[in-house]
Amino acid sequence: MTTILAVHAHPDDVETLAAGTLAILARLGHAITIATLTAGECGSVEDDAAETARIRRREAATAAAMIGAAYDCVGLPDLGVFNDDASRRAVTELLRRKGPEIVITSAPADYHPDHEATSLLVRDACFAASAPGYRTGEASPLPGIPHLYFMDPIGARDRDGVPARPDFGVDIGGVMETKRRMLSAHQSQKSWLLKQHGITDFTAGMEAQSARRGRDFGVAFAEGFRHYRHPPYPRDPLLQALLGAILTPA
Repeated sequence: MTTILAVHAHPDDVETLAAGTLAILARLGHAITIATLTAGECGSVEDDAAETARIRRREAATAAAMIGAAYDCVGLPDLGVFNDDASRRAVTELLRRKGPEIVITSAPADYHPDHEATSLLVRDACFAASAPGYRTGEASPLPGIPHLYFMDPIGARDRDGVPARPDFGVDIGGVMETKRRMLSAHQSQKSWLLKQHGITDFTAGMEAQSARRGRDFGVAFAEGFRHYRHPPYPRDPLLQALLGAILTPA
């Protein structure tokens, strides 16, 4: 059994971009935690920040439980994720508490500032997590740097509209209904996405992106990932090996 931590900025981000892959890994018997750096407390037009955070944490835990995964929230402020010392130590402590061998996080270039800051924080926390002199809390340092992977950005494009190029894809056709149910657990986002983004069907974007990645790899639905291999991060393809038959770009 491998311990896997999927970290993004807000509740519903992981479900949109990587829930299919996590569902497959959970079926294979691996230990999954879905974590968010924020509770997404700015994502409401009806409730105050405290109530929105409570609702969204509950929705995220419900979604994670659908595949037998745990949910954790670091508690950084929504629209207030920055690469500063306190935030890096908080994210490093999360990694040390969870002890992952594989970390999957947000793309370095994405439309949302919290998404980009999350990617940087998680990347650097993976590096720091095994350094004994970097003190963060009660959890012990990790024995080594975890394997690090980036999800696709939202819409599979960066903030300038340039298409993202994944290293490999995962065929999620067999678990697409699970992915739909996990994202649909985030019912509080219907009115927010309509107001902020003009989106009337809050699962349609996920469906379209999964189908677009599927066309890229010759299957019905897929999710794309990049493996961060810069030294001293691990270069061996652990996630790919766990998944077995992976998809490579044409």
